[in-house]
Amino acid sequence: MANPTASAAAAPKPRVIPFMAWRRPALLFSAALTALCIGAIAFKGLVLGLDFSGGAQIELHFPQPVAAETVRDRLGAAGFANPVVAQFGSENDLMIRLHEGGEDLAARVVAAAGAGDAAPEVKRVDFVGPQVGAELRDQGGIALLVSLLGILVYVAIQFQYKFALGGVLAVTHDTIITVGFFALFGLEFDLTVLAAVLTVIGYSINDTIVVFDRLRENFRLVRKGTPEEIMDLSMTQTLERTLLTSVCTLLVVVGLFLLGGDVLRNFSIALMVGIVFGTYSSVYVASGLALELGVRREDLLPPAKDDGEFDGRP
Repeated sequence: MANPTASAAAAPKPRVIPFMAWRRPALLFSAALTALCIGAIAFKGLVLGLDFSGGAQIELHFPQPVAAETVRDRLGAAGFANPVVAQFGSENDLMIRLHEGGEDLAARVVAAAGAGDAAPEVKRVDFVGPQVGAELRDQGGIALLVSLLGILVYVAIQFQYKFALGGVLAVTHDTIITVGFFALFGLEFDLTVLAAVLTVIGYSINDTIVVFDRLRENFRLVRKGTPEEIMDLSMTQTLERTLLTSVCTLLVVVGLFLLGGDVLRNFSIALMVGIVFGTYSSVYVASGLALELGVRREDLLPPAKDDGEFDGRP
């Protein structure tokens, strides 16, 4: 009969991936990429969409199917600057966004978009003034700041300030890189992209909290090992869950990017960038910074109880 003690002793230890061995090169890479994105936002600027800069949105219904590229070329030839044209619903419906206004704008658009064919029908015209756009931009910025402050308070209460700083800096890192990506490549930044950025913040902090929770558990259970070794163990244990969540989410977002049309394209791009860097930052920014700040086992152990609580003495 086999000796169970000998079998247990002979069982190989699970392989632990040395994530933290690469934390400093990863932090340098993140710092350089963040600086690049901040520079792009500051000097190149964002291409603000209609929601933030003001303008008009017109929905047209054509008697027959028409390609968005064809109508875009017609509007450009008629003198409209940088028109945004996208399929909206059926192949006969188009949504047109223009950074200009005027009482006769809809009539001019219909004349240019038809270009000799049967004139399209105007289904809806919406105007956004510059003042309203500026208010939406400011409120969006406030929403981002409040989100980050709320995350800082939550993580500080649930864990410890070293983890709170790492978690908030990781989420800030993801936000700056996502917004900076749009500045670097000149993609339009509108309310749908802002919604995607807020979604990225929630996704990133959720992934970070899962890693932090396993770290706290292992710091209390594993009696031997340095903080770096315990972090490597925790991240190896959560790696499968992290990858499955990220890959499944990315599959949905890629589907939106490929099949959602122009309306959802920038929204999908923001989510893809945010998910990739949110997964990366949970390991190398949030946990790496906590380790650099000197997190110890004592930081996560519950406070010691007074001896009087155990023997009935007051």
